Amino acid sequence: MRVAPVIELTSKQRAKLETIRRGRSSAVRARERAAIILLAADGLENREIARRLGQDKMKVGRWRSRYARGGLEAILKDKSRPGRIRPLAKAIKSRIIKLTLKEKPPGATHWSRTTMANRVGVSPSSVGRVWAANGLKPHRIKGFKLSNDKHFEAKLEDIVGLYLNPPEHALVFSCDEKSQIQALDRTQPGLPLKKGRCQTLTHDYKRNGTTSLFAAMNTADGNIIGTCMNKHRHQEWIRFLNLIRKEAPSGRPIHLICDNYATHKHEKVKAWQQRNPRFHFHFTPTSASWLNMVERFFRDLTVNSLRRGVFRSVGELTKAIEDHIALHNKAPKPFVWTATASDILEKVKRGRAKLHNMQSA
Repeated sequence: MRVAPVIELTSKQRAKLETIRRGRSSAVRARERAAIILLAADGLENREIARRLGQDKMKVGRWRSRYARGGLEAILKDKSRPGRIRPLAKAIKSRIIKLTLKEKPPGATHWSRTTMANRVGVSPSSVGRVWAANGLKPHRIKGFKLSNDKHFEAKLEDIVGLYLNPPEHALVFSCDEKSQIQALDRTQPGLPLKKGRCQTLTHDYKRNGTTSLFAAMNTADGNIIGTCMNKHRHQEWIRFLNLIRKEAPSGRPIHLICDNYATHKHEKVKAWQQRNPRFHFHFTPTSASWLNMVERFFRDLTVNSLRRGVFRSVGELTKAIEDHIALHNKAPKPFVWTATASDILEKVKRGRAKLHNMQSA
């Protein structure tokens, strides 16, 4: 336990501090610090001094300690601070950028601030500032997949049109399955979150079965229709379609955005659709699940309710999923789609051209 230094003042020192504390010409900071030292000399603890002066306890302790070490001069003069960081030469900045973009460090797939600093002969913080100023993040990687669907453009325009300009009086649902969600239990109890320590979970686990979530998100209001089933065949898909038919307002056309999973195109599903003509299916291009807005809900479900969860049975897992959906539906918010089909197509064309050039090189 740290003990605050004892402050003893001579009559001359006290008179000087009183003059500073009361003086109108004294700086505000000097008056505050003089008041702290005078109360400390009267035997008050830092907590009481802070209460009386309306100051932070740490601040009181800091100036009390400085006075004990350096006397009056220590509280009247602030410590020197480092000046402005000297900017790197333009040639060094250019070299850092060129190395980052054109080369890899020995024995590694990408540069770190330390490896680049050692190579160029500057500090790691300088490397970080150059990277930040130029939008370079060599430690990160972003996955991608360009769709090879022959009807990519038509499907893209169809689905984006449903998001940006849905048919009048119709309901649009973004649908998908989150299949094979595992009920994972940890092999040992983890430690809870506390000050100075994050929550802990063992890296290994026990599997207690799986479930599949079928979900449909109303793109207009964000409401979720969802249910968990043990399998995800065409039979379960039809059961889910019947659930949508039951819960969605009657008499309005329903447009379902789905991926190309085989169960969505099964002959019995097609027969079901013929018996339910108000349902219209719209399929995303292959390798373009990012077009399906419900995937964003699945991401939130995973991050907030599943990834750190401990589930000793499929029942516990199912309840956690149902609780998440129920909480979401108390105050649903739609995900706002902003990109137009032409914007997306332009990016895809640039990506394909770049990929073609790399493959041809």
